[in-house]
Amino acid sequence: MNPGPAVPGSTADGLVASRISVRYGTTTAVDDVTLRLAPGERVALVGASGSGKSTVLRALLALRAPDDGVVTLDGRPVHPGSARRLRPFRRQVQFVPQNPGASLDPRTTVAAAVSAPLRWLQVPADRRARTREAVESVGLESSILAARIDRLSGGQKQRVALARAVACRPLYLLADEPVSGLDGGTRDVVLSVLDRLGTGTGTGTGILLVTHDLAVAARIATRLLVMANGRIVDDGPATELLTAPTHPTTRALVTAVPSLAVTAPAP
Repeated sequence: MNPGPAVPGSTADGLVASRISVRYGTTTAVDDVTLRLAPGERVALVGASGSGKSTVLRALLALRAPDDGVVTLDGRPVHPGSARRLRPFRRQVQFVPQNPGASLDPRTTVAAAVSAPLRWLQVPADRRARTREAVESVGLESSILAARIDRLSGGQKQRVALARAVACRPLYLLADEPVSGLDGGTRDVVLSVLDRLGTGTGTGTGILLVTHDLAVAARIATRLLVMANGRIVDDGPATELLTAPTHPTTRALVTAVPSLAVTAPAP
């Protein structure tokens, strides 16, 4: 990352967006958004399609520079750049995409796909052991390591994408609709893996889950951020916002899911 000096007034640990705005031509996609993902924290960013969630995610991943404001990691600014310059950042911040088919080479094996970031990011580890461990941690048998990506089901591909992200043992994991389109059993496996990764504030992996699915948010998140029209309009404990919403946007999202069951995630 070649981090620059700490941003004045920004001393908090974590991955932070400070008053960021992103514009595409005359359209403001993200408008003065501030959020922090602390170590070990589990946060869900929810909102309707077009609310700005994906644009915030791209800024946090250093894929798109905000037009205003700054993204920081442990108080130091993060900017888009070359793969080499961003290597230290990528070791700490990993991404699980909604569509694993867009990020996995169908011609390669599972072992090659999962171990690739360990090589690219020069992670000091026994790559073979780390790769096997990551695959088994997402509920796949180690025998799948020799299989080609194009022979896998959609659910298996999503778990391989998750294994590839966790193989680096990142401090922060950003996931974009990670269980969208998965069957019930595979969905539960992926959510259980995410649940185990975030074991409490200050320990484990900080997880930011971008989703439109409030049931997924209720399963994983301890804190909920609600977006509408490019702004964060509600921010609070997930159980409180989902069981007794007061903001009109949050209330509309909850009302649209009458069967929503909310239980407090394990601390």
